[in-house]
Amino acid sequence: MSSSPHNSWLHRFAILTALGSLGLIAVGGLVTSHEAGMAVPDWPNSYGYNMFLFPVSKWVGGIFYEHTHRLIATIVGVLVVALTRWLGGSRSRLPLALIGFVELLAGIILPQFSPDLKGAGYFLSGIGTVVLAAAAVWAKNESAPKPLLALGWVALAAVQVQGLLGGLRVVLLRDEIGIFHGVLAQLFFGLLCAIVLLTSRWWIGGRARCPQRAANTLTTLDSTVFDNVSGALGTARPTPGWLGSSGLLRFSLVITVLITLQLILGATMRHQHAGLAIPDFPLAYGKLWPATDSASIELYNQRRLEVVHVNAITAFQIGLQMAHRILALLILALIAVSAWRAARKFGVRSPFTKLSFVWFGLVLLQASLGAATIWSNKAADIATAHVVVGALLLVNGALLCLVSLRTVPAESVPALVPSQATGFSGQPIAAGAKV
Repeated sequence: MSSSPHNSWLHRFAILTALGSLGLIAVGGLVTSHEAGMAVPDWPNSYGYNMFLFPVSKWVGGIFYEHTHRLIATIVGVLVVALTRWLGGSRSRLPLALIGFVELLAGIILPQFSPDLKGAGYFLSGIGTVVLAAAAVWAKNESAPKPLLALGWVALAAVQVQGLLGGLRVVLLRDEIGIFHGVLAQLFFGLLCAIVLLTSRWWIGGRARCPQRAANTLTTLDSTVFDNVSGALGTARPTPGWLGSSGLLRFSLVITVLITLQLILGATMRHQHAGLAIPDFPLAYGKLWPATDSASIELYNQRRLEVVHVNAITAFQIGLQMAHRILALLILALIAVSAWRAARKFGVRSPFTKLSFVWFGLVLLQASLGAATIWSNKAADIATAHVVVGALLLVNGALLCLVSLRTVPAESVPALVPSQATGFSGQPIAAGAKV
Protein backbone atom coordinates (compact mmCIF):
# COMPACT_ATOMS: atom_id res chain seq x y z
CA MET A 1 0.00 0.00 0.00
CA SER A 2 1.12 3.56 -0.56
CA SER A 3 2.74 5.26 2.41
CA SER A 4 2.14 8.76 1.00
CA PRO A 5 -0.37 11.06 2.76
CA HIS A 6 -2.73 10.73 -0.20
CA ASN A 7 -3.51 7.21 -1.38
CA SER A 8 -5.08 7.60 -4.80
CA TRP A 9 -6.09 3.94 -5.02
CA LEU A 10 -7.86 4.08 -1.67
CA HIS A 11 -9.70 7.19 -2.87
CA ARG A 12 -10.73 5.47 -6.10
CA PHE A 13 -11.93 2.41 -4.20
CA ALA A 14 -14.00 4.66 -1.92
CA ILE A 15 -15.55 6.25 -5.03
CA LEU A 16 -16.38 2.80 -6.43
CA THR A 17 -18.03 1.79 -3.15
CA ALA A 18 -20.07 5.01 -3.01
CA LEU A 19 -21.22 4.56 -6.62
CA GLY A 20 -22.26 1.01 -5.78
CA SER A 21 -24.33 2.36 -2.90
CA LEU A 22 -25.99 4.93 -5.18
CA GLY A 23 -26.80 2.18 -7.69
CA LEU A 24 -28.28 0.14 -4.87
CA ILE A 25 -30.54 3.07 -3.91
CA ALA A 26 -31.68 3.36 -7.53
CA VAL A 27 -32.53 -0.34 -7.83
CA GLY A 28 -34.19 -0.25 -4.40
CA GLY A 29 -36.31 2.64 -5.65
CA LEU A 30 -37.37 0.55 -8.63
CA VAL A 31 -38.29 -2.31 -6.29
CA THR A 32 -40.61 -0.04 -4.31
CA SER A 33 -41.97 1.77 -7.38
CA HIS A 34 -42.89 -1.55 -9.01
CA GLU A 35 -44.32 -2.91 -5.73
CA ALA A 36 -41.82 -5.77 -6.06
CA GLY A 37 -40.59 -5.92 -2.46
CA MET A 38 -42.27 -9.30 -1.92
CA ALA A 39 -41.68 -10.68 -5.40
CA VAL A 40 -39.16 -13.09 -3.85
CA PRO A 41 -40.82 -14.34 -0.63
CA ASP A 42 -37.81 -16.07 0.96
CA TRP A 43 -34.47 -14.67 2.17
CA PRO A 44 -31.55 -14.88 1.70
CA ASN A 45 -32.41 -17.67 -0.75
CA SER A 46 -34.49 -16.95 -3.84
CA TYR A 47 -37.35 -19.43 -4.27
CA GLY A 48 -35.26 -22.04 -2.50
CA TYR A 49 -32.18 -21.49 -4.68
CA ASN A 50 -28.91 -20.17 -3.41
CA MET A 51 -29.06 -16.49 -4.30
CA PHE A 52 -26.05 -16.75 -6.59
CA LEU A 53 -27.38 -19.86 -8.35
CA PHE A 54 -30.90 -18.61 -9.04
CA PRO A 55 -31.61 -19.37 -12.74
CA VAL A 56 -31.56 -16.31 -14.98
CA SER A 57 -34.62 -17.67 -16.80
CA LYS A 58 -36.65 -16.99 -13.66
CA TRP A 59 -35.64 -13.30 -13.49
CA VAL A 60 -38.98 -12.01 -14.76
CA GLY A 61 -41.35 -9.25 -13.68
CA GLY A 62 -40.89 -8.02 -10.14
CA ILE A 63 -38.50 -10.90 -9.41
CA PHE A 64 -35.93 -9.23 -11.68
CA TYR A 65 -35.91 -6.03 -9.61
CA GLU A 66 -35.90 -7.71 -6.20
CA HIS A 67 -33.28 -10.32 -7.05
CA THR A 68 -31.02 -7.76 -8.74
CA HIS A 69 -31.35 -5.58 -5.64
CA ARG A 70 -30.13 -8.46 -3.48
CA LEU A 71 -27.15 -9.20 -5.71
CA ILE A 72 -26.03 -5.56 -5.80
CA ALA A 73 -26.49 -5.32 -2.02
CA THR A 74 -24.17 -8.30 -1.61
CA ILE A 75 -21.53 -6.70 -3.82
CA VAL A 76 -21.75 -3.41 -1.91
CA GLY A 77 -21.43 -5.32 1.37
CA VAL A 78 -18.21 -6.98 0.20
CA LEU A 79 -16.84 -3.63 -1.01
CA VAL A 80 -17.55 -2.02 2.36
CA VAL A 81 -15.81 -4.85 4.23
CA ALA A 82 -12.77 -4.37 1.99
CA LEU A 83 -12.90 -0.59 2.48
CA THR A 84 -13.02 -1.00 6.26
CA ARG A 85 -10.02 -3.36 6.11
CA TRP A 86 -8.11 -0.86 3.95
CA LEU A 87 -8.89 2.09 6.21
CA GLY A 88 -8.15 0.12 9.36
CA GLY A 89 -4.79 -1.13 8.16
CA SER A 90 -3.00 -4.10 9.65
CA ARG A 91 -4.30 -3.24 13.13
CA SER A 92 -7.85 -3.99 11.98
CA ARG A 93 -7.09 -7.67 11.34
CA LEU A 94 -7.73 -8.82 14.92
CA PRO A 95 -10.99 -6.83 15.43
CA LEU A 96 -12.26 -8.07 12.07
CA ALA A 97 -11.40 -11.65 12.96
CA LEU A 98 -13.30 -11.36 16.26
CA ILE A 99 -16.32 -9.75 14.56
CA GLY A 100 -16.37 -12.39 11.84
CA PHE A 101 -16.11 -15.22 14.36
CA VAL A 102 -18.97 -13.82 16.49
CA GLU A 103 -21.17 -13.34 13.41
CA LEU A 104 -20.43 -16.85 12.17
CA LEU A 105 -21.29 -18.26 15.60
CA ALA A 106 -24.49 -16.18 15.80
CA GLY A 107 -25.46 -17.41 12.34
CA ILE A 108 -25.28 -20.98 13.58
CA ILE A 109 -27.09 -20.38 16.88
CA LEU A 110 -29.95 -18.04 15.85
CA PRO A 111 -31.94 -20.55 13.76
CA GLN A 112 -32.12 -22.81 16.81
CA PHE A 113 -34.33 -20.27 18.60
CA SER A 114 -36.93 -19.63 15.90
CA PRO A 115 -37.58 -20.68 12.29
CA ASP A 116 -38.18 -16.99 11.49
CA LEU A 117 -34.52 -16.32 12.28
CA LYS A 118 -33.25 -18.89 9.80
CA GLY A 119 -32.70 -16.28 7.11
CA ALA A 120 -30.92 -13.96 9.53
CA GLY A 121 -28.71 -16.88 10.53
CA TYR A 122 -27.73 -17.55 6.91
CA PHE A 123 -27.07 -13.85 6.41
CA LEU A 124 -24.81 -13.57 9.47
CA SER A 125 -22.95 -16.72 8.49
CA GLY A 126 -22.32 -15.31 5.03
CA ILE A 127 -21.19 -11.84 6.10
CA GLY A 128 -19.15 -13.36 8.94
CA THR A 129 -17.27 -15.49 6.41
CA VAL A 130 -16.52 -12.41 4.30
CA VAL A 131 -15.27 -10.49 7.35
CA LEU A 132 -13.04 -13.39 8.36
CA ALA A 133 -11.62 -13.49 4.83
CA ALA A 134 -10.84 -9.76 5.05
CA ALA A 135 -9.06 -10.34 8.35
CA ALA A 136 -6.96 -13.06 6.75
CA VAL A 137 -5.58 -10.69 4.10
CA TRP A 138 -1.92 -10.21 5.00
CA ALA A 139 -1.55 -6.57 3.91
CA LYS A 140 0.61 -4.51 6.25
CA ASN A 141 -0.67 -1.07 5.34
CA GLU A 142 -0.95 1.60 8.02
CA SER A 143 -4.34 2.65 9.31
CA ALA A 144 -5.97 5.82 7.99
CA PRO A 145 -5.94 8.96 10.15
CA LYS A 146 -8.90 10.10 12.19
CA PRO A 147 -11.80 10.26 11.53
CA LEU A 148 -11.50 7.90 8.54
CA LEU A 149 -10.72 4.96 10.78
CA ALA A 150 -13.90 5.47 12.79
CA LEU A 151 -15.99 6.11 9.66
CA GLY A 152 -14.79 2.80 8.23
CA TRP A 153 -16.06 0.90 11.26
CA VAL A 154 -19.36 2.80 11.19
CA ALA A 155 -19.75 1.88 7.51
CA LEU A 156 -19.13 -1.80 8.32
CA ALA A 157 -21.81 -1.76 11.02
CA ALA A 158 -24.26 0.21 8.87
CA VAL A 159 -24.05 -2.09 5.84
CA GLN A 160 -24.74 -5.14 7.99
CA VAL A 161 -27.69 -3.53 9.76
CA GLN A 162 -29.00 -2.45 6.36
CA GLY A 163 -28.76 -6.00 5.03
CA LEU A 164 -30.59 -7.38 8.06
CA LEU A 165 -33.35 -4.78 7.76
CA GLY A 166 -33.85 -5.62 4.09
CA GLY A 167 -34.15 -9.31 4.81
CA LEU A 168 -36.37 -8.93 7.87
CA ARG A 169 -38.70 -6.71 5.83
CA VAL A 170 -39.34 -9.77 3.63
CA VAL A 171 -39.54 -12.35 6.42
CA LEU A 172 -41.63 -10.36 8.92
CA LEU A 173 -43.83 -8.52 6.36
CA ARG A 174 -43.50 -5.19 8.17
CA ASP A 175 -43.71 -1.93 6.19
CA GLU A 176 -42.17 -0.05 9.14
CA ILE A 177 -38.92 -1.95 8.59
CA GLY A 178 -38.99 -0.85 4.94
CA ILE A 179 -39.10 2.80 6.05
CA PHE A 180 -36.01 2.40 8.24
CA HIS A 181 -34.34 0.43 5.44
CA GLY A 182 -34.95 3.22 2.93
CA VAL A 183 -33.78 6.04 5.20
CA LEU A 184 -30.66 4.18 6.34
CA ALA A 185 -29.73 3.62 2.69
CA GLN A 186 -29.63 7.39 2.15
CA LEU A 187 -27.59 8.02 5.30
CA PHE A 188 -25.22 5.18 4.42
CA PHE A 189 -24.60 6.70 0.99
CA GLY A 190 -23.82 10.01 2.68
CA LEU A 191 -21.33 8.29 4.97
CA LEU A 192 -19.51 6.73 2.03
CA CYS A 193 -19.38 10.09 0.22
CA ALA A 194 -17.84 11.65 3.33
CA ILE A 195 -15.14 8.97 3.18
CA VAL A 196 -14.60 9.82 -0.50
CA LEU A 197 -14.06 13.49 0.38
CA LEU A 198 -11.75 12.77 3.33
CA THR A 199 -9.55 10.50 1.18
CA SER A 200 -9.32 13.02 -1.68
CA ARG A 201 -6.16 14.87 -2.65
CA TRP A 202 -7.99 18.18 -2.17
CA TRP A 203 -8.86 17.41 1.45
CA ILE A 204 -5.52 15.88 2.47
CA GLY A 205 -3.52 18.52 0.63
CA GLY A 206 -5.59 21.24 2.25
CA ARG A 207 -4.88 19.80 5.69
CA ALA A 208 -1.17 19.87 4.97
CA ARG A 209 -1.00 23.43 3.63
CA CYS A 210 -3.84 25.17 5.50
CA PRO A 211 -2.13 27.87 7.62
CA GLN A 212 -2.97 28.54 11.23
CA ARG A 213 -4.90 31.79 11.14
CA ALA A 214 -5.51 34.39 13.75
CA ALA A 215 -8.33 33.93 16.21
CA ASN A 216 -9.30 37.32 17.58
CA THR A 217 -12.75 36.86 19.14
CA LEU A 218 -15.02 33.84 18.75
CA THR A 219 -17.93 33.14 21.02
CA THR A 220 -17.24 30.42 23.58
CA LEU A 221 -19.80 28.09 21.97
CA ASP A 222 -18.49 28.55 18.44
CA SER A 223 -14.88 28.19 19.56
CA THR A 224 -15.54 24.97 21.48
CA VAL A 225 -17.68 23.39 18.74
CA PHE A 226 -15.24 24.21 15.98
CA ASP A 227 -12.21 23.06 18.00
CA ASN A 228 -13.89 19.67 18.52
CA VAL A 229 -14.95 19.25 14.88
CA SER A 230 -11.85 20.67 13.23
CA GLY A 231 -9.56 18.72 15.55
CA ALA A 232 -11.24 15.45 14.56
CA LEU A 233 -11.13 16.27 10.84
CA GLY A 234 -7.63 17.70 10.80
CA THR A 235 -8.54 21.24 9.77
CA ALA A 236 -7.12 24.57 10.83
CA ARG A 237 -9.20 27.10 12.77
CA PRO A 238 -10.67 29.68 10.37
CA THR A 239 -10.83 33.42 10.81
CA PRO A 240 -13.38 34.81 13.30
CA GLY A 241 -15.80 36.03 10.64
CA TRP A 242 -16.59 32.47 9.53
CA LEU A 243 -18.58 30.97 12.36
CA GLY A 244 -19.12 34.20 14.23
CA SER A 245 -20.84 36.36 11.60
CA SER A 246 -21.87 34.44 8.50
CA GLY A 247 -23.03 31.20 10.11
CA LEU A 248 -23.13 29.44 6.73
CA LEU A 249 -21.82 26.26 8.29
CA ARG A 250 -24.72 26.09 10.71
CA PHE A 251 -27.14 27.22 8.02
CA SER A 252 -26.04 24.35 5.76
CA LEU A 253 -26.32 21.94 8.67
CA VAL A 254 -29.89 23.03 9.40
CA ILE A 255 -30.89 22.55 5.76
CA THR A 256 -29.25 19.11 5.69
CA VAL A 257 -31.22 18.09 8.78
CA LEU A 258 -34.43 19.28 7.10
CA ILE A 259 -33.57 17.24 4.01
CA THR A 260 -33.12 14.18 6.24
CA LEU A 261 -36.57 14.81 7.72
CA GLN A 262 -37.96 15.17 4.20
CA LEU A 263 -36.44 11.83 3.19
CA ILE A 264 -38.09 10.21 6.22
CA LEU A 265 -41.46 11.63 5.16
CA GLY A 266 -40.90 10.42 1.59
CA ALA A 267 -39.93 6.91 2.71
CA THR A 268 -43.01 6.74 4.94
CA MET A 269 -45.25 7.72 2.03
CA ARG A 270 -43.63 5.26 -0.38
CA HIS A 271 -43.91 2.26 1.94
CA GLN A 272 -47.59 2.67 2.77
CA HIS A 273 -48.60 1.17 -0.59
CA ALA A 274 -51.57 3.50 -0.99
CA GLY A 275 -50.62 5.06 -4.29
CA LEU A 276 -50.87 8.85 -4.44
CA ALA A 277 -52.73 10.16 -1.41
CA ILE A 278 -53.15 13.45 -3.32
CA PRO A 279 -53.45 12.92 -7.09
CA ASP A 280 -53.13 16.55 -8.28
CA PHE A 281 -50.51 19.29 -8.09
CA PRO A 282 -49.94 22.14 -7.29
CA LEU A 283 -53.45 22.06 -5.81
CA ALA A 284 -54.64 19.24 -3.57
CA TYR A 285 -58.03 17.85 -4.60
CA GLY A 286 -58.61 21.22 -6.28
CA LYS A 287 -57.86 23.26 -3.14
CA LEU A 288 -54.89 24.88 -1.46
CA TRP A 289 -55.54 22.60 1.54
CA PRO A 290 -57.73 19.51 1.05
CA ALA A 291 -60.61 18.60 3.32
CA THR A 292 -59.78 15.72 5.67
CA ASP A 293 -63.13 14.99 7.31
CA SER A 294 -64.42 11.41 7.15
CA ALA A 295 -66.99 12.18 4.43
CA SER A 296 -64.37 13.77 2.18
CA ILE A 297 -61.92 10.88 2.74
CA GLU A 298 -64.65 8.40 1.78
CA LEU A 299 -65.38 10.39 -1.39
CA TYR A 300 -61.68 10.52 -2.30
CA ASN A 301 -61.40 6.76 -1.93
CA GLN A 302 -64.50 6.11 -4.04
CA ARG A 303 -63.04 8.15 -6.87
CA ARG A 304 -59.64 6.46 -6.58
CA LEU A 305 -61.00 2.92 -6.58
CA GLU A 306 -62.86 3.58 -9.80
CA VAL A 307 -59.54 4.19 -11.54
CA VAL A 308 -56.85 2.14 -9.77
CA HIS A 309 -56.86 -0.79 -7.36
CA VAL A 310 -54.86 0.48 -4.39
CA ASN A 311 -55.23 0.56 -0.64
CA ALA A 312 -57.60 3.16 0.79
CA ILE A 313 -56.02 6.43 1.92
CA THR A 314 -56.47 8.07 5.31
CA ALA A 315 -56.52 11.64 6.60
CA PHE A 316 -53.08 11.00 8.10
CA GLN A 317 -51.64 10.12 4.68
CA ILE A 318 -53.07 13.28 3.14
CA GLY A 319 -51.58 15.34 5.96
CA LEU A 320 -48.26 13.56 5.49
CA GLN A 321 -48.14 14.44 1.81
CA MET A 322 -49.07 18.06 2.48
CA ALA A 323 -46.27 18.25 5.06
CA HIS A 324 -43.94 16.80 2.42
CA ARG A 325 -44.93 19.52 -0.05
CA ILE A 326 -44.57 22.37 2.46
CA LEU A 327 -41.18 21.15 3.66
CA ALA A 328 -40.03 20.81 0.04
CA LEU A 329 -40.93 24.46 -0.58
CA LEU A 330 -39.07 25.52 2.56
CA ILE A 331 -35.96 23.55 1.60
CA LEU A 332 -36.01 25.04 -1.91
CA ALA A 333 -36.13 28.57 -0.48
CA LEU A 334 -33.39 27.91 2.08
CA ILE A 335 -31.01 26.38 -0.48
CA ALA A 336 -31.57 29.36 -2.78
CA VAL A 337 -30.65 31.70 0.08
CA SER A 338 -27.62 29.55 0.92
CA ALA A 339 -26.32 29.74 -2.66
CA TRP A 340 -26.85 33.51 -2.80
CA ARG A 341 -25.06 34.06 0.52
CA ALA A 342 -22.18 31.80 -0.50
CA ALA A 343 -21.67 33.71 -3.76
CA ARG A 344 -21.59 37.03 -1.90
CA LYS A 345 -19.31 35.75 0.86
CA PHE A 346 -16.78 33.68 -1.07
CA GLY A 347 -17.12 34.52 -4.77
CA VAL A 348 -18.10 32.14 -7.56
CA ARG A 349 -14.75 30.29 -7.64
CA SER A 350 -14.95 29.02 -4.07
CA PRO A 351 -15.56 25.25 -3.66
CA PHE A 352 -18.28 26.12 -1.15
CA THR A 353 -20.04 28.37 -3.68
CA LYS A 354 -19.77 25.79 -6.47
CA LEU A 355 -21.26 23.09 -4.25
CA SER A 356 -23.99 25.53 -3.17
CA PHE A 357 -25.03 26.12 -6.78
CA VAL A 358 -24.96 22.38 -7.49
CA TRP A 359 -27.21 22.02 -4.45
CA PHE A 360 -29.60 24.62 -5.85
CA GLY A 361 -29.65 22.86 -9.23
CA LEU A 362 -30.39 19.53 -7.56
CA VAL A 363 -33.27 20.93 -5.50
CA LEU A 364 -34.83 22.46 -8.63
CA LEU A 365 -34.53 19.09 -10.37
CA GLN A 366 -35.98 17.36 -7.32
CA ALA A 367 -38.98 19.68 -7.22
CA SER A 368 -39.61 19.02 -10.92
CA LEU A 369 -39.39 15.27 -10.40
CA GLY A 370 -41.77 15.48 -7.44
CA ALA A 371 -44.37 17.25 -9.57
CA ALA A 372 -43.78 14.83 -12.47
CA THR A 373 -44.26 11.88 -10.10
CA ILE A 374 -47.77 13.11 -9.35
CA TRP A 375 -48.63 14.09 -12.92
CA SER A 376 -47.47 10.69 -14.22
CA ASN A 377 -49.37 8.77 -11.51
CA LYS A 378 -46.10 7.60 -9.94
CA ALA A 379 -44.37 6.34 -13.07
CA ALA A 380 -41.67 3.98 -11.79
CA ASP A 381 -38.72 5.62 -13.55
CA ILE A 382 -39.70 9.14 -12.46
CA ALA A 383 -40.43 8.10 -8.87
CA THR A 384 -37.09 6.29 -8.70
CA ALA A 385 -35.23 9.32 -10.10
CA HIS A 386 -36.94 11.36 -7.36
CA VAL A 387 -35.47 8.99 -4.74
CA VAL A 388 -31.97 9.12 -6.25
CA VAL A 389 -31.88 12.92 -6.48
CA GLY A 390 -33.11 13.06 -2.88
CA ALA A 391 -30.06 11.04 -1.85
CA LEU A 392 -27.79 13.39 -3.82
CA LEU A 393 -29.38 16.39 -2.10
CA LEU A 394 -28.59 14.91 1.31
CA VAL A 395 -25.01 14.10 0.32
CA ASN A 396 -24.45 17.55 -1.16
CA GLY A 397 -25.54 19.13 2.12
CA ALA A 398 -23.27 16.87 4.17
CA LEU A 399 -20.30 17.61 1.91
CA LEU A 400 -21.01 21.34 2.13
CA CYS A 401 -20.76 21.13 5.92
CA LEU A 402 -17.37 19.43 5.57
CA VAL A 403 -16.07 21.73 2.83
CA SER A 404 -17.02 24.75 4.93
CA LEU A 405 -14.34 23.72 7.41
CA ARG A 406 -11.78 24.47 4.71
CA THR A 407 -13.33 27.71 3.44
CA VAL A 408 -12.48 31.19 4.68
CA PRO A 409 -14.50 34.30 3.86
CA ALA A 410 -12.60 36.61 1.53
CA GLU A 411 -13.18 39.72 3.63
CA SER A 412 -11.54 38.07 6.65
CA VAL A 413 -8.18 37.47 4.96
CA PRO A 414 -7.02 41.15 4.86
CA ALA A 415 -7.54 41.32 8.63
CA LEU A 416 -4.56 39.03 9.08
CA VAL A 417 -1.99 41.82 9.21
CA PRO A 418 1.43 40.98 10.69
CA SER A 419 0.72 42.89 13.89
CA GLN A 420 -2.33 40.71 14.60
CA ALA A 421 -1.16 37.34 13.36
CA THR A 422 -0.07 34.64 15.77
CA GLY A 423 1.91 31.46 15.26
CA PHE A 424 1.13 27.91 16.42
CA SER A 425 2.41 28.76 19.89
CA GLY A 426 0.10 31.76 20.17
CA GLN A 427 3.00 34.26 20.14
CA PRO A 428 2.85 37.27 17.79
CA ILE A 429 4.58 36.81 14.43
CA ALA A 430 7.08 39.47 13.48
CA ALA A 431 6.40 41.63 10.46
CA GLY A 432 7.71 40.05 7.30
CA ALA A 433 7.84 36.55 8.80
CA LYS A 434 6.43 33.64 6.80
CA VAL A 435 3.33 31.90 8.15
